[in-house]
Amino acid sequence: MPFYRAVGAMPRKRHTVFRKPDGGIYAEELMGEEGFSADSSLLYHRYLPTAIVAAEPVAEPAVAADPVPNVPLTPRHFRAHDLAAGGDLVTGRQVLAANGDVRISYAATAAASGLYRNSVGDEVVYLQSGDARFESSYGAIDAVEGDYVVVPTGTIHRWLPRGAVRALVIEASGHIRPPKRYLSSAGQFLEHAPYSERDLRGPSEPLLVDGPESRAETPVLVRTRGGLTRMTFAHHPFDVVGWDGHLYPYAFNIADFEPIVKKTHAPPPVHQTFEGPNFVVCSFCPRVLDFHDDAVPIPYNHHNVDSDEFMYYVGGDYAARKGSGIGIGSISLHPAGFTHGPQPGAVEAALGARETSETAVMIDTFRPLDLGPAALACEDPGYAWTWAR
Repeated sequence: MPFYRAVGAMPRKRHTVFRKPDGGIYAEELMGEEGFSADSSLLYHRYLPTAIVAAEPVAEPAVAADPVPNVPLTPRHFRAHDLAAGGDLVTGRQVLAANGDVRISYAATAAASGLYRNSVGDEVVYLQSGDARFESSYGAIDAVEGDYVVVPTGTIHRWLPRGAVRALVIEASGHIRPPKRYLSSAGQFLEHAPYSERDLRGPSEPLLVDGPESRAETPVLVRTRGGLTRMTFAHHPFDVVGWDGHLYPYAFNIADFEPIVKKTHAPPPVHQTFEGPNFVVCSFCPRVLDFHDDAVPIPYNHHNVDSDEFMYYVGGDYAARKGSGIGIGSISLHPAGFTHGPQPGAVEAALGARETSETAVMIDTFRPLDLGPAALACEDPGYAWTWAR
């Protein structure tokens, strides 16, 4: 993260003796990216974070079967809300689309997850509906509808929904960060950025499991590039009394995104919220529309020759595709190799409009997306031909 945070107790100097009340020494753990050359945080544990007593392989959930190519190449429409609820926010992820850089899944559940660590890359979990408590070694975050929760690689965490939740899960092969153009050379958000440090919510106090549970052997599901392993730790990993640094989980609500507008229609980069390895995440939010007297206030036909465009519609009314079957809970995939744009008649209908109520999360990838089993299970087979009606 681009700014420093300190939570809980720690010694004044790094890598110096920090004693427990009983005279023992807290165990340090440096969580760092890119081989000590990028963001990091230093955590202080009651017990050794290295102490494991067992490890066993775990089969991949059936809902995460391998995706297949988008062949024949067509635009696609998936109705995610038609997918059945099940599992939890980790094991219940139903794969919609993926490539070597990112995996995009849908989850609908009210069940608590077990402890989980993704050691392949960062995750962003977007809560489309419902609330959940996110607990990690760094502390807890109360996540609400509209929150993006960014989870750094290697963070041990669990999800505790408060009732039913629906979520879009973005799993990267590397790190997910705010776009570089929003940040100064020292990492501060610049004045032209559509959000700032004040909009980000990180853990504010340690989360300590006490009593017999703290000393009990505790399983953690770990994902690596080789698959899933269940590691059993000698003690519960929620034993961090304090930490500081620039690397930690945080939440950002889509309602805090400040849309950038122009006299005429602005392209998707003005909506960019995060960047990952070979993909970006954009937030389309309610906003004032273009204010040139002759502006066409919806997207023009476009063909982004380097990208697949994956868009999840989560609120309001997306006027550009009205009449195509797109609604709340819809996902459109407009692949490279296809020119897409507004529904026939939408340009004429939009003239004179002054604002939009749409809310959507878009992921643009720079390599083609394959189709997951969940997407194929909820596809609208007539979508590709809606421009010809």
